[in-house]
Order: sequence, then structure tokens, then C-alpha cells
Amino acid sequence: MNIKEAKEQIRNAITAYFSKDAFGNYEIPIERQRPVFLMGPPGIGKTAIMEQIAAELGVGLVSYSMTHHTRQSALGLPYIEKKLYGGQEYSVSEYTMSEIIASVYDMMESTGVKEGILFLDEINCVSETLAPAMLQFLQYKIFGRHRVPGGWIVVTAGNPPEYNSSVREFDIVTWDRLNRLAFEPDYEAWKEYASRKRTHPAILTYLDIRKSDFYKIETTVDGKRFVTARGWSDLSDMLVLYEKRGLGVDEKLVAQYLQDPKIARSFAVYYDLWKKYKADYQVDTILAGSASSEIVSRAKNAKFDERLALLGLLLDAVMEKLRAVTRTELAQTELLGALKNSRLSLTQSKSEPQPVLQGQIDTLEKRLRAGKKASTLQADTEFALRSTIAALRALQAQLTAERPESGGSAFALLKQDFDQRTAALKTQAVAAGRQLSNVFRFSEEAFGEGQELLILITELTAGFYSARFISRYGCKEYFDHNKELLFYERQKEIIHEIETWNLED
Repeated sequence: MNIKEAKEQIRNAITAYFSKDAFGNYEIPIERQRPVFLMGPPGIGKTAIMEQIAAELGVGLVSYSMTHHTRQSALGLPYIEKKLYGGQEYSVSEYTMSEIIASVYDMMESTGVKEGILFLDEINCVSETLAPAMLQFLQYKIFGRHRVPGGWIVVTAGNPPEYNSSVREFDIVTWDRLNRLAFEPDYEAWKEYASRKRTHPAILTYLDIRKSDFYKIETTVDGKRFVTARGWSDLSDMLVLYEKRGLGVDEKLVAQYLQDPKIARSFAVYYDLWKKYKADYQVDTILAGSASSEIVSRAKNAKFDERLALLGLLLDAVMEKLRAVTRTELAQTELLGALKNSRLSLTQSKSEPQPVLQGQIDTLEKRLRAGKKASTLQADTEFALRSTIAALRALQAQLTAERPESGGSAFALLKQDFDQRTAALKTQAVAAGRQLSNVFRFSEEAFGEGQELLILITELTAGFYSARFISRYGCKEYFDHNKELLFYERQKEIIHEIETWNLED
């Protein structure tokens, strides 16, 4: 299976394990819940999918790499305890709590999250002294004398022996207590995650053309050569930062992340070509609907790989606009809730309005801290919370400067600011929709009804932000080319929802 299918299997298993009966007891007791074991090659995104699952389910995540642990840190340190047996005192060895189990309790205490995932990576590469304890843990969920607390699901991962010489083979007794999921690298499955993460468009368009370069591990006379999903993801982050800082990208940088000389050289050459396309095609003019006839003509006569690179540039640019609308909308929804929560205190109290807003800020900051620590916070939600906190602080400063005469007057000022933000959101959405339409018009003029237009439709349908934007605000050109999708009625509902945002309710 691929990483997307493995994620679905894990998510379903965890959802089942969290199921409770009418008396609040887990339907499958923790001692009978088989740990999930992910068996897959290195650098493919095992940890990343666990973070995604925890965030989607709203549960905690405690993650450890078992190669970093000794027997003492996993089991706890021994100490001597005095005990009476048959009236005679004996010295007995006891153990402190395992660092791993203690970290789960720390998470529960500091965040208030009572359910979660304990993710242990590289479990089949533990040291020889820890191996017996690891097998006991997989069978009974106990390290030393302490059990994983109820409500915490154990998920483990490891690499196949062909990728790691330190792998230890489990016996049948151990395998019979695990839900083993084996998966292989799959570019299309990874691309869904990469697109939402906004992986650099040069990487995505390159891999669209050369899918075989996505993942490769081989042994040569000169040693290991490898390219992994992690390498592409980390390279993307550096490309974005280098471009932002005006630093030059060359093959030496690429080779630090793509450790196969042939693939590193190939991508470095493509990246230089991609930069040339970006400069030549003036993407901003296309989004503005003012592309020159020369640009249209060049696109029309370009080879397929150049057209694909251009589509990548256009999709990246317009997707950033659609992403910005989504995040602004999420922030506005958070602000709506905070101001509604403040309304009663402001309008029915003679106290100063600033402390009322501070209470909302404190609540949001607490959510932010707890979500970050528990790994339950998605990036878009974090942005919305931080934006809302910033907006409330700005409103605090405005209230201090204008000193409204009453709580009612203070709330009227807050409502005015909120209404202005809502109007700005609508303007932002209209502008983004116009740019999306301009991308379609350019593609129709340059590519006709060719496969490039099909690729555009496919990418917009699969993209998280584009699909969400189109379902909420619509896009006539998209519907014209994709009539079977039933987005239109849902779009009308969403527009009505935004129109009726009202602090007075």
C-alpha cells in the first residue's frame, strides 16, 4: 500500500480503539489493543502522517525514536526498596517510571488532553540490552512496572532490513500481537500532502515529469546513493528561504538533500530552467488578465515540459491567493467567536473593556500552547489563532485610545471593526476568484482543450485550498470544464453563511 492508504488504515484503527461502551469503558481494553506497526523505507513520512492523524482527531501525540534510548531511559532507573515478607525485611529492586511513560503523563497534565497516540519509531533497531523490554512492551504495553495509561494508542514504526543493517527480526509471538502495515514510496500519494504544505513548485513540476526520481536507494561501489521524500521536503524549505533571501541555488546545495549525484544534477539544471520560465512568463501579468500576445504565443508553441512548468508556476501563484482567503476566513471565524463571548460582559458590565478582551486573548493563547505541545494544532488553525490574538490586541489598543463611554459603545466599536474585516475578506475572495478565472482564460487561449487544461482541472480538484475555495465561492470557468462536480449549491450556502455573520446573534 502507499502512505495515503496506510494513513487511512491507522486512522481507522485508532478511531476503533477510542470507541467506548455505554458505561464509558473502551470496547477493546488497552491490553488487547494491538499496536500498529508501520513497516516502510526511511524518509517516506511516517512521523508526518502521525502528526496529521493526531491533529485531525484532536488527540495528543508523544513521539520517540527508540534508537536514542537506553535500557535505563526506557525502563527507569533501579533503586532499593525495603519490604516485609513473613515478618522478615528484604531488600527489593524497584524501578522509577520510564521516561517514555512519564512523558505521556506530562502531556496529559500540561495540556488536559486525556487521549492520544504514543508513537515509537525505529523499534526494530533498539540496542541489544533494550530488545527484551521492547518485546515485552509490544505484547503488554508495559515499560518496567508502568503501563501506558488508558486512552493512549501505541503506534510503532521501523525500516525493512534491506535499508538498515541494525534491524532485529521479531518472532512470530511478537508479530501476532501487532497490526503490521507495509507500504512503499508513492509519488502521487505524497504529492497530496506536499501540495497542501506548499512544496516548492519547481520540485512538484520536476517530479511530475520524472516520477522515478521521487524515491531511490541503491548501493554502489562508492557507497549508498539515495533520494527520499524527506530530502525533497527539506530541499523545498531551503529553496523557499534561499529565494526569499536572494541567495543563489546551485548543484552543491541540491546535492546536500538529494544524495544521488545524477538526480541532484538533473534537478539543479531543471531548477535553473524553471527560474528562467518564471522570469520570461511574467506570471503576475497572467493572473491580472493582462498577458501579452507574445507570452500567449510562446506558451502555445512551447514543448510539453515547458508547458508543465508554466502550469506549476500558475498553480503555485493562484494557490497562494486561495490559501490566503482560507486562512483569513478561519481567522475571522475565530474572531467572531471571541467577540461574541465578550458581548455579554461588555454590554452588561461597567468594568473596563480591555480586561474583557484580555480574557479572550488568554483563552486563545492557552489553546495555542496546549495545541502546540500536544501536536493537535494544524498549521491553518495556528495561523487563525495567532491572527485573532493580534486582532484582539489591536482592538485593545483602539479602546484605550478612544475610551468609549460605556460597554455598549465599546462593543459597537468592536462590531464596526469586525464588519470592516468581513468586507475586506469578501473583497479578497473576489480578487482571488478573478485571478483564478484569468488562469483559466490564459490556459484556454494558450492550450485550447489539450491535456494541459485537464491537468489544471485535476490539480485544482485535488488541491486542499483550491477545492475549498471553489466549493465556497465558486468559479464559473471551473464549473464549465467540470460540470459533474456538485459544488454550486454548496457554494450558495456558504455565501449565505458569510452574509449572515452577525455579532448581534
